[in-house]
Amino acid sequence: RGKTSNQTMDRSAIRSLMARLNRDAEHIAWRFGLEYQVIEAERANVKNRYGVCYEDGVIKIRLRHAVTGKPLRYSSLVSTLCHELAHLRHFNHGLGFRAFYRELLEFARAEGVYRPRSVTAEPVRRRADPQRRAKPLVPAGPVQLSLF
Repeated sequence: RGKTSNQTMDRSAIRSLMARLNRDAEHIAWRFGLEYQVIEAERANVKNRYGVCYEDGVIKIRLRHAVTGKPLRYSSLVSTLCHELAHLRHFNHGLGFRAFYRELLEFARAEGVYRPRSVTAEPVRRRADPQRRAKPLVPAGPVQLSLF
């Protein structure tokens, strides 16, 4: 039987990472009155998602990149955590879910838990149109971090 990516990762590092993620999850969940059963590392052979939240409150989060196998940045894990925690209130991807997910991320950022790399937007080059006003390149809400 072959080793999975998480098995080749140092077990104490996984335990430490999951303990940190669980502490941060408890803090965020408590603030918003969310209840979950457990947060676990996703199986290494799961490649089609970064996390999942089941109806029974079990949350699983993938720790490694699906293609490279490298450990994901902690900010990526927190983003996934907030996404899955938002499903505890909105078990869909509708407008309410997206607004609540952004609220969770902003709280995590304010608490120093979520620290994504700054993302610099490249301006889109278009032909000049005198009828069109220039729009600022300012995001409407929090910037989604790049996981790759």
